[in-house]
Amino acid sequence: MNAEHAHSTPMTEAVQSQAKADEDLAWVARVQQGDIDAFKLLVQKYRARLYSVLYNMTSNREDAADLAQETFVKAFRSIGRFHSKSKFYTWLYRIGINTAVNHLKRNRFRRLFSLEPLREDVSQDEALSALADPQDPSATMAAVKELQEKLNEALQKLSNKHRTVVVLFEIEGLSHAEIAQVMGCSQGTVRSRLHYAKEQLQSYLQDYLHQ
Repeated sequence: MNAEHAHSTPMTEAVQSQAKADEDLAWVARVQQGDIDAFKLLVQKYRARLYSVLYNMTSNREDAADLAQETFVKAFRSIGRFHSKSKFYTWLYRIGINTAVNHLKRNRFRRLFSLEPLREDVSQDEALSALADPQDPSATMAAVKELQEKLNEALQKLSNKHRTVVVLFEIEGLSHAEIAQVMGCSQGTVRSRLHYAKEQLQSYLQDYLHQ
C-alpha cells in the first residue's frame, strides 16, 4: 500500500500540474480572442503567488503590490505574443522578475530591509535546528521569528539573480527547469546560482547562528 502510494503521488501531482497548465492555456486563448474576463481569472489565480515572489525580491509590501500590478499590465499587453511552448505562470514570473530587477536597479541605494518573516516555509530551513529548543516553546518561537528576520536581511544582500533563484526554488517551490524558463538560462546555471546563493546565506548567518 505504501509503495503504491509513494509511486502514485508524483504521478497525481504531475497530472494536476498539467491540468492547471492546460486550464491556463485555455484562458490565455480566450484572452487572445478578446475575452478580458478570462484575464481576470488568471489575475485572481496568480495574484497572491506573484505578490509573494515580488515581496521576497524587494522586501517591501507597497513596492511588491505596485510591481504586481505593473506586471499584470505588461502581461496583458504582451499576451498576444505568448505561445504555449512555455507555461503561463513561468512566463508571468519572468515578466515580474524582470520588472522587479529593473525597479531594484533604479533604487539600489534604498535600504528596504523588512522585519516581517519571509514566509512560514522558512521554518523548514536547516538553520532552525541550531535554534529550536523543544523544552521551551516560547523561546523557540522567539528564536524562529528572529531567524526569519535575519534570513530576510541576508536574502536582500544577495545579487538580484541569486536572490531570484532562492525565492523561486526555496520559497515558491519551482523546479530547476521552471526557474530556467523564468530566468532564461540553463538548468545547470540555476543549480550553480542556487548553490552559490545558499553558501552566501550561510556565510551571512554564520555569526548569528554561532552566538
